[in-house]
Amino acid sequence: MRSLERHRDVGAYALGVLDEAEAFRFEDHLMECPRCAAQVTEFGPATRQLMLYRRATPRLVHPMTRPGPRLLDRLLTEVAARRRAGRRRVLYAVAAAVVCAVAGPGVVIYAEQGDPAVRVTATDERSGVWARVTTEDEAWGTDVELEVRDGAGPRSCRLVAVGHDGTEQTVTSWNVPGHDARPSTMRGGAALHPGQIARYEVRTADGEHLVTLPAG
Repeated sequence: MRSLERHRDVGAYALGVLDEAEAFRFEDHLMECPRCAAQVTEFGPATRQLMLYRRATPRLVHPMTRPGPRLLDRLLTEVAARRRAGRRRVLYAVAAAVVCAVAGPGVVIYAEQGDPAVRVTATDERSGVWARVTTEDEAWGTDVELEVRDGAGPRSCRLVAVGHDGTEQTVTSWNVPGHDARPSTMRGGAALHPGQIARYEVRTADGEHLVTLPAG
């Protein structure tokens, strides 16, 4: 019976609504259940859309609120402003890459001016795994988007947030398909706030280290 309940937890786990103890137990199940691992990956696009909707909706707005007639005009204005900002963003990224070159090869810290999100990119020369995390401080902790490219599958992996005090929290986990070097995107979160996190580590389910990203 408990095994069946674990299968039913896959949606709640992918959407990040399990408590820490239940998430930990489900991750143990995930390492032994290819079907659930595949379903967690399939939930990725839906999870991303829900997270984007939550971040774009003010806290006081009812989730079923209908858009006003001037919504399209406001959206078009915002798109034009974002295109203008995109040109400035390239300059900021280049400057960040130059500044961070002294920090170590394969690591770039990127933060758009006026944007609370922080992006960190790294490639591990030994494993060949490339990863990028985009993080943002939230009231409950840290919202994390992970992009990873790993051509050494099939294998199960996870992203771990390591605190300055040595504590570890699993942010998200996924299943790497065999011989597929295309990037995959997952979302997750940590109860630790960005200032409490020292680094992020991509590891296999059995603990092999693949790549480290500084918290920024």
